Amino acid sequence: MHLYVYDHCPFCVKARMIFGLHQQPVELSFLLNDDEIIPHQLIGKKMLPILVKDDNSAMGESLDIVDYIESRSATPMLSEQQSPALAQWLSDVGVYVNKLLLPIMPTTDFAEFLTASSRDYFTEKKQAYVGDFAALIAQRATLVEKINQDLLRLAEIIVAPHAVNGTLSYDDIHLFPLLRNLTLVKEIRWPKAVAEWRDALSTQTAIPLLFDLAH
Repeated sequence: MHLYVYDHCPFCVKARMIFGLHQQPVELSFLLNDDEIIPHQLIGKKMLPILVKDDNSAMGESLDIVDYIESRSATPMLSEQQSPALAQWLSDVGVYVNKLLLPIMPTTDFAEFLTASSRDYFTEKKQAYVGDFAALIAQRATLVEKINQDLLRLAEIIVAPHAVNGTLSYDDIHLFPLLRNLTLVKEIRWPKAVAEWRDALSTQTAIPLLFDLAH
């Protein structure tokens, strides 16, 4: 199987996680952010992740990919258990966290941003969504302090270091990509429970964190 992704993309990380959890081999390709040709050829629209299965059929949508790999396993790994507190936390943080993270992405050494055109493409698309990057960068200190306070709240929600609810679940799939991207922000203060969970999920999924790229 072949998985097309961007390294910064939370949805792509969700798809990568399930392969790591199952120790399922997959060929990984990082597309340039402005490559519209390959996604359109595979699924008819510009969207990643895309999984090309062994029969050469292609599927998009991160959770569909997660479900597909789960369904192929004799021992599914993800509980359906959901934490209402985590859902509320993700909703609260989702209001503002992209204002902190998106301006960072095209200045980071990700494979999808190796060309000026790919960086410009991303910047134009995302500024239309969250606002002018320069203005958001000026708000960075305020946004960092807000996420630092919310990470203290998250520490109270995490049940166990290896799984947010005590057993691996879709909640882990939803939370890890956000915390991984936050490792790009040097000013983040990581509560012990959050850091332990973050590191454990990185190990379990074989997806590295981004501290080396932080700025």
